[in-house]
Amino acid sequence: MITNSSDHAATVVSPPSEAELAGLIAESYARAAPLRVVGGGTRIRSEAIAADQTLTSRRLSGIVTYEPGALTLIARAGTPIEEIEATLAAEGQAFAFEPMDHRAVLGTKGAPTVGGMVSANVSGPRRIHAGACRDHLLGVRFVDGRGRVIRNGGRVMKNVTGLDLGKLLCGSHGTLGVLTEVALKTLPAAESQQTLAFHATSVKEATEIFATALATPFEVSGAAFRSGTAWLRIEGLSPQVDYRRERLSALFRDREIDIVGEPDSRTLWRRLRDLHHFAGSSVPLWRILVKPSEAPAVVARLHALGGEVSLDWGGGLIWFESNADSVAIRRAAGVGQAALLGRGTLPNSNSFPPEGAAVARLSAALRRTFDPAGILNPGLMGK
Repeated sequence: MITNSSDHAATVVSPPSEAELAGLIAESYARAAPLRVVGGGTRIRSEAIAADQTLTSRRLSGIVTYEPGALTLIARAGTPIEEIEATLAAEGQAFAFEPMDHRAVLGTKGAPTVGGMVSANVSGPRRIHAGACRDHLLGVRFVDGRGRVIRNGGRVMKNVTGLDLGKLLCGSHGTLGVLTEVALKTLPAAESQQTLAFHATSVKEATEIFATALATPFEVSGAAFRSGTAWLRIEGLSPQVDYRRERLSALFRDREIDIVGEPDSRTLWRRLRDLHHFAGSSVPLWRILVKPSEAPAVVARLHALGGEVSLDWGGGLIWFESNADSVAIRRAAGVGQAALLGRGTLPNSNSFPPEGAAVARLSAALRRTFDPAGILNPGLMGK
């Protein structure tokens, strides 16, 4: 049975099975009734979605199968990420892409779900080394905007053939379909990690450090900057980490370097990943994607508008906290993609960056195919 509750005058429905979820969406499609699609409700700016009914996958929960030897896990979309991470940790494994937890920076409650993680393509600092969430997605089951149940992909990488719909769903934020089940690749967790800290560093110097370090064979798994300090993370077996730390330190022998060891390094990167330095504020927070080489120029233009900046992904990801006008921020970002995270309000602002003409035509065609009535998260992502 589908449960209903009241959430600020909006009806919340939580189907306990894929079949009931498909039936609900099919009924909404017939009535052209919009749905606000969420997982744990920890990421999406709900006010941007023009719908009176909220559909959550929270009751579609549980690990379907986990094969540590095959490095694969299949889970229902509403399964809390914390539950999955605990299961993986018991086998010495983890999600290599290090998904961010948005609750601290957005002040949201609830539990992030694996379906929400995939739907938003949530990836953390290790993306520069291991790739994004979508790079570890093996297969999906989802319900499209007509109420049709669609399965795509496989349980192992070699079985993923044909059109990879998972890549479309990953990062679509529920605008093309509602995920019910996901298959993901897992990897062994790093035994040890250390961090090289470069203090009294400018943004330009930080990006130069990142570019130099990431061009080496020393497998840097994190490259971040804030408040005048640049950090490089190395992970793996303890002897390997010691060796790579020594080689990187020798490479930057002209700079003063502090070494952050266990467990402080893990705490540092968890806080950087979850943006604890921007927590406890209602000032709008922007996520800007740029070429790392362009980060210094973009940051200089952003600083002229007033606000605080931090960098991740070797300079490819800029976080910018500011009350500046959204048009001015997107102009300062230049060719970078500036998206407003779900915090604060600004006039004339859309959470997602505007699409170019060609991309907009392709996006519209995909939406007509998967959600012809436009009922899934209308108003989100320019829909």
